[in-house]
Amino acid sequence: MILSTTAQAQSGQPSFHRRAALGAFLCALLSLIISTVAHAHGVADGDKGYIQEISGTHLLPFVYLGAKHMVTGYDHLLFLAGVIFFLYRLKDIAIYVSLFAIGHSLTMLYGVYAGVNVNAYLIDAIIGLSVVYKALDNLGAYQRWFGIQPNTKIATVVFGLFHGFGLAAKIQEYEIAPEGLLPNLVAFNIGVEIGQLLALGAILIAMGFWRRTPAFLKYAYTANVGLMCAGFVLVGYQLTGFFVS
Repeated sequence: MILSTTAQAQSGQPSFHRRAALGAFLCALLSLIISTVAHAHGVADGDKGYIQEISGTHLLPFVYLGAKHMVTGYDHLLFLAGVIFFLYRLKDIAIYVSLFAIGHSLTMLYGVYAGVNVNAYLIDAIIGLSVVYKALDNLGAYQRWFGIQPNTKIATVVFGLFHGFGLAAKIQEYEIAPEGLLPNLVAFNIGVEIGQLLALGAILIAMGFWRRTPAFLKYAYTANVGLMCAGFVLVGYQLTGFFVS
């Protein structure tokens, strides 16, 4: 969905300078938040120690770990927020969320089970780019710049594949025992989907209230600029980690 210039004008869109100031403030705020919570978005020492000490099938602990990772996965949630930003019908939301889930489930299971060694920093940088991509898509940038509208469903699946490799990289940090690996991975993936639905539900409730106010169309542009800035911050943070690690 593209932010309509006409709708912006009719809704009393703030001046360009005011929007720019709001966007700059959001960028600064998001930079601070992301730099603070980025250290928490990984494998907790307690979780890692527990997983390393057990072997065999342990479904509930892995469901919990999957849900915990997704609920604290700000990069994944930022992308999802961008995907559903202009989706109003539950049917459309279900389609896009399902496409995203299929994408990240395939590469997460394959990446861990096949032992695919991916660099977590580079994958997370691509995930940051997916946030930037979706924010620009919401702003209608591709039609204005290139005169084309990318297929949003295909893009959601493709970026879902990259998000899955990001999950796989995090799971490999647990150093899971080979005994019971497949059922534990399936349980972890179920937990991821549960966490995704919980977080998505909270986002939809908040956006539902926001959409009922004139402020939604008034500040939709600014919100997506802030989303784009958050994506760039994620990219910069991860690339810095890659080059200094």
